[in-house]
Amino acid sequence: MNNTRKQPEWLDNAVFYEIYPQSFNDTNGDGIGDINGIIEKLDYIQELGCTAIWLNPCFKSPFGDAGYDVEDYYTVAPRYGTNEDLVRLFNEAHNRGMHVILDLVPGHTAVTHEWFRQSMKAEQNEFTDRYVWTDSIWEEPQGMCCIKGISDRDGCCAVNFFSHQPALNYGFYKPERPWQQPMDASGPIATREALKDIMRFWLSAGCDGFRVDMAGSLVKHDENSKGTIALWQNIRTFLDEEFPNAAMVSEWGEPDKSLIGGFHMDFLLHFGPSHYNDLFRCPEPYFSKRGKGSAKEFIAAYKANYAKTDGKGLICIPSGNHDMDRLARTLDPDEIRVAFAFLLSMPGAPFIYYGDEIGMRYVEGLTSVEGGYGRTGSRSPMQWDKGLNAGFSSAPKSNLYIQQDESTDRPDAESQCADESSIRSEVKRLIALRMANPALQSKGRIEFISDGYPLVYKRSCDDQTIAVIINPSAQSTIIPDISGRVIHTVGGAASTENGAVTVEGCTAAFVEL
Repeated sequence: MNNTRKQPEWLDNAVFYEIYPQSFNDTNGDGIGDINGIIEKLDYIQELGCTAIWLNPCFKSPFGDAGYDVEDYYTVAPRYGTNEDLVRLFNEAHNRGMHVILDLVPGHTAVTHEWFRQSMKAEQNEFTDRYVWTDSIWEEPQGMCCIKGISDRDGCCAVNFFSHQPALNYGFYKPERPWQQPMDASGPIATREALKDIMRFWLSAGCDGFRVDMAGSLVKHDENSKGTIALWQNIRTFLDEEFPNAAMVSEWGEPDKSLIGGFHMDFLLHFGPSHYNDLFRCPEPYFSKRGKGSAKEFIAAYKANYAKTDGKGLICIPSGNHDMDRLARTLDPDEIRVAFAFLLSMPGAPFIYYGDEIGMRYVEGLTSVEGGYGRTGSRSPMQWDKGLNAGFSSAPKSNLYIQQDESTDRPDAESQCADESSIRSEVKRLIALRMANPALQSKGRIEFISDGYPLVYKRSCDDQTIAVIINPSAQSTIIPDISGRVIHTVGGAASTENGAVTVEGCTAAFVEL
């Protein structure tokens, strides 16, 4: 198995829009977004230029972790609607030539999941080995947090994240204790097959694939991820046989492993060694006009990862997500425009977090909601217009799932759609530019020319080459040895003369060579 497999054609030039369902659009006035609200806004997403949607967890859950604690993988959470509503979302998206991937959480469930309820029983049953349990209440799983003392069953159960998220059992790559089952034991195999059944159910219903949460965490004590790679290769074989057009995008952050495992694309994550946040979210972000940041370590990490993809560049760089600060917490509107010029001209599928296209702000000082803690400020309701609750909901303001930005000048989608100089209008133009030029799309090659101020790289595909010049600094700059036609600028002006390009400060330029 290698990473040369053909990916679904629709993924080749996909631009994703991430929707946090709680906070997108409320159609029944309960203060919480719903699936009908997403359907209602599909035309807005399509008009922006996005071709696909990543929908954060929408399944039945006690919502201790915003739905990442799944209670029933087969049932839509009633607060969002019904299974029929989700199928209608798939169909309505397909009618517009769009695709929908669901958030798959394979590593853990909620403590309220029926599998876990059965697993806690002292008597042996088919779910006894569905989770990672030690043999004794006095032995905790080494290197992992655990749940203990809550059941008749003797032993401690490992958790994958929060203490209410018991870890599903896919086996240990190198078992060292009697309770550590090998990957080919009946319990781990049953868990793997149950995961396939879940995927089969939603793909058969019209889902177009999955973004997989914590994809690299499944097999425990896993030497260099060898066991987890083998597990995903097994699932890849199943998908190739039954659902060859299903897209698989991993939250892994190691494309040399995830692509070999069978994923089509991997995220460059905001944690770990990627230096992604050097660009957007640090005391001196690279995209600040102050020009005091650095992209050098990010570019070095990106080039290393790019090489591991055999030059396919199947690495997704998001504008943000539900776990990160909003771009607008550290960047002003002009800086965000230039940041989007970068995000929408890199290889791999771009992901736009809802509201980033209008510069929604991080809402300071919010009490944690559903395990959000410091992330809660990035999960506030979408701002659609200047009406009640910014058009998100007809509920009393006090009933909103998360409180909104109360600023009198808060951005909204309706105003920005009508303003050609807005962030949203620029994002729309940049997506159109990407779609019109194969060199700028997911599989176009990239060659970095400069990793300072400005950041310069060439994108190429077949006989087209485009130089992308990203100059976040307030200072204008001249880039030698580039001649061609300026096809788009973001921010200020750019011109070519005598084999060089002059680019104003806080400006991005696209030059077709």
